[in-house]
Amino acid sequence: MFDVELAIKSLPFLLGGLPMTIAVSFVAMAIGLILGLFLALGRGSNLKIIRWPSRLYISFMRGTPILVFLFILYYALPEVKIELTAYVAATLGFGLNSAAYIAEINRASLSSVPYGQWESAKALGLSYWKTLYQVILPQATRIALPPLTNVFLDIVKATSLAAVITVPELFQKAQIVGGRTYDMMTMYFLVALIYWPLCVLIAHFQERLEKHFSRYLYSR
Repeated sequence: MFDVELAIKSLPFLLGGLPMTIAVSFVAMAIGLILGLFLALGRGSNLKIIRWPSRLYISFMRGTPILVFLFILYYALPEVKIELTAYVAATLGFGLNSAAYIAEINRASLSSVPYGQWESAKALGLSYWKTLYQVILPQATRIALPPLTNVFLDIVKATSLAAVITVPELFQKAQIVGGRTYDMMTMYFLVALIYWPLCVLIAHFQERLEKHFSRYLYSR
């Protein structure tokens, strides 16, 4: 079931794919956060020309498998003379897909901030963008943090799908060793044991960030 000697011997090679896994995850999450914020604002806009394209994008991305989207970016786009490297295709694929989920999280979080905050900021003479940046977003961030962390954890684990488009990340390294040694079970268990503490570490930082954004919420 699990060859300890093979696992120890293969661990350095597998860990060589970890930086790529982390790089794809962080860049994809950054793309998702930026695009997701504008999609959330667009979805709540009073202008139909902004609201409906935002809703269509969110619906499409949430309704299509990420694996299909990765294949479109890496294998189908060259048919129309657009060639992306495996890394770029992966980061774009995960980033553009996660933006749809992040947009819905942001929309719910922004809506949870009392409207009186907008009115108070307007009375103080703050512009829309200053109100959003200085008043609304700090409050919405505290609410959005747990679900956003879940999205990030999903991206980290979903990077294993990037192996199908030849990204040399953690899972692809495991497949190489497993194919060479004919012991896929050991490799799969080993990959799981690497992903697990990585996700635990991310969850720990989530708790730290929650405490940071909640430090003024309750008086002691």
